[in-house]
Amino acid sequence: MTDIVQAAWHKILTTAGESARPHGTPLPGLFTEMVRVAYAEPQLRRLYPWTGMWELHFSRCTEIRYTWDIPYIGTLGNGRYYVEGPSRNNPRIVETDSAQAAVAAVVERLPPHCGPAFVGSPDELAAYERAREGG
Repeated sequence: MTDIVQAAWHKILTTAGESARPHGTPLPGLFTEMVRVAYAEPQLRRLYPWTGMWELHFSRCTEIRYTWDIPYIGTLGNGRYYVEGPSRNNPRIVETDSAQAAVAAVVERLPPHCGPAFVGSPDELAAYERAREGG
C-alpha cells in the first residue's frame, strides 16, 4: 500500500461518522462500521478510498477524477447498507443489514488485476495499462 493510499484510509478511519448530521442519526455509526470492515479487507485496503453522501468509494488511482469501475457502498437510514455501481447509472446490486455482506459484494465484483492503486490520474493509469499490455 502506498503512503498516499494509507493516508487516505487513515483520514477516513479517524473521521468516519463526523458530520453535521442531527444528533441521534444512525448513519455515523453505520458509516464507521462500514469503513472499518472495508479497511479490514486486504483487496479493498489496496485501493484509494474516497467518500461522499455517506458512501464509501474505491478508486484504482489516487488523483481526482477517480476511477468509477468498482461498486461502492452506502448507508441507509434504517440501519442497512447498499452496494451500487460501479457508476451511478447502474442499478442497486444489493441491500443488506451487514457491513460484511456489503463489503463481500464489492470484493466479488472487483475488476481483474485490481490494485494496488496507481499513483496518478485516471488518464495516467489508462496510459500505463495500455503500455503494460503492449498497446
